[in-house]
Amino acid sequence: MSSGTGDKGEILDIKIADLKATAPHFHTHSMDLSKALTKLKTALSAAGSPWGDDDQGTAFHKAYGPHVKQMEQSAQILADGLASIHDAMTDMADGHIDNDDLVRAMFSRIAVKGGKGDGK
Repeated sequence: MSSGTGDKGEILDIKIADLKATAPHFHTHSMDLSKALTKLKTALSAAGSPWGDDDQGTAFHKAYGPHVKQMEQSAQILADGLASIHDAMTDMADGHIDNDDLVRAMFSRIAVKGGKGDGK
């Protein structure tokens, strides 16, 4: 995909092949991030509360605990976002193919006097 003014005066030149080639990368990275997040949650859960139950440990957990939850939620939002980009790019490529097919079908039905097509 390129933006700006292309050789043909195009403002946005969308190439279906680029969309189809790029979309799987977002899926891969979404899955990788989800796996890493699961691994992190499992490791933190297995570690328990190594800071102890004394006053200092309780104070640390009070400050640390909410940040862990925020980080986990943020990473999940990012993984979901990457997955939705994959879906959107795939849908966009399919939409362009469908649109090209529709336009091709519409113009193939136009009879042009003196044209070589059959005008069906």
